[in-house]
Amino acid sequence: MITPVLPSASVPREKRGERATAGTAVPSDDSATAWALAARGGDPDAADRFVRALHQDVVRFVAHLSSDPEAADDLAQDTFLRAFGSLHRFEGRSSARAWLLSIARRAVIDSYRYAASRPRLCDVDDWRTMIERAQPNGLPGFDDGVALSGLLDALPGDRREAFVLTQLLGLPYAEAAKVSGCPVGTVRSRVARARATLIEQLAEAETEAKAEPAALAA
Repeated sequence: MITPVLPSASVPREKRGERATAGTAVPSDDSATAWALAARGGDPDAADRFVRALHQDVVRFVAHLSSDPEAADDLAQDTFLRAFGSLHRFEGRSSARAWLLSIARRAVIDSYRYAASRPRLCDVDDWRTMIERAQPNGLPGFDDGVALSGLLDALPGDRREAFVLTQLLGLPYAEAAKVSGCPVGTVRSRVARARATLIEQLAEAETEAKAEPAALAA
């Protein structure tokens, strides 16, 4: 089995296959899938390309899904180790990105189960509430500069997942449905509701921002 070597923080962004970097050639899903299939055949260079192309997507997804940015790198590492362990079963029927994000989703769920089974070491009544209150840092925001992290944190988990998969990671609705294990219509509904909530929150934030100068002047 090929052992994945994950990109380090010191590797330049353009070398890590990051999807949302301006002016950077972004590998297509077809390329990532081809690399996964070649890696399955034992090509170490293809395995390295596969990891570097999708590593940032996995980190962003698990950070949002778990609401625990400090655990994102560990969850990403776990995801790729699981992926390479089951790479012999990947046949390219879906994109490698959708397949990998499905594995990432299971890694997050398993981390919840593991945390729930451990003795509580704090006085927080609900460990899930504690995790939900953690907000990812350094994630992209809307054009008006409002960070997505705080806004997404207020969304229910299923809507947050659907929004991140389709709107931040650019996964087609059909593949997002496979990752989430639900019908395409459910994904569309969750995204629509997430959009409505985010728009409402943006409007409230804008109203509050306009009201602050008036309050100070009074």
